[in-house]
Amino acid sequence: MKYYLYNPLANNGIAPRIEGVDLKSVVGLDYKKFFDSLNKEDEVVLIGGDGTISHLLFELEDYQIKNNIYLLANGTGNDFMNDINQPLDRIVLLNPYLKNLPIVKVNGIERRFINNMGFGIDGYCCEEADRIKAKTPNKKINYTGIAIKGLLMFFKPRHADIEIDGQHYEFDNVWLAPTMKGRYYGGGMMIAPDQDRNSDKLTVVVYACKSKLKSLIAFPSIFEGKHVEKTDMVHVFTGNKVHVKFSKPCAAQIDGDTVLNVSEYSAEL
Repeated sequence: MKYYLYNPLANNGIAPRIEGVDLKSVVGLDYKKFFDSLNKEDEVVLIGGDGTISHLLFELEDYQIKNNIYLLANGTGNDFMNDINQPLDRIVLLNPYLKNLPIVKVNGIERRFINNMGFGIDGYCCEEADRIKAKTPNKKINYTGIAIKGLLMFFKPRHADIEIDGQHYEFDNVWLAPTMKGRYYGGGMMIAPDQDRNSDKLTVVVYACKSKLKSLIAFPSIFEGKHVEKTDMVHVFTGNKVHVKFSKPCAAQIDGDTVLNVSEYSAEL
């Protein structure tokens, strides 16, 4: 039997229409109890976006999955589907991508991520988006607009201490310093164009520049992955163990889930 789990919070609350299919909401769902009730041959279709996958990972931490789980994309960003080069209308088997995922530790939280651990203005964007959603739940979020306003006015860059596989680096005027399992985050930003999610390495991207204007001018190039050519302000590292510490706390995000008041995080694959 095939079961369809739908996240009503995904895609700005716009529900998919699938004729003849009974959708079960994931809100309040006890994932482990649900999967325990299934036969081995039963299959599950997860309908949602990156946040829906991340929530599944969190709920099934240390759970031995016996069923095939598929994804039907219905998110706002769909960075995972972009990263694996699949059209959004295709149902994709998730199981192979749920293995060997990195673990992040931040503010007492320990969890796996499928796309990224973001820190800096990307976390600020998620924080601002949460405020907008709380005030106007059905309003479409313009993350690019939030990022531009943050660059120009509201977000202040930090000094960063970064350690990757025992090698220490320091940077001033850091706008963001994410650790990436995939290439994309933020709804289509190719922040780590050379990252391969099937590799045994993570990619850390440090975007650092004193000039707000220069940072803003270079920002759109992230959507095509061209920002990495600006080696005077973008620094790319790969490794297995990552630790990032900022001089002043700010918001961070794990696959789009906001974590407030973060000074440092560790990630390991």
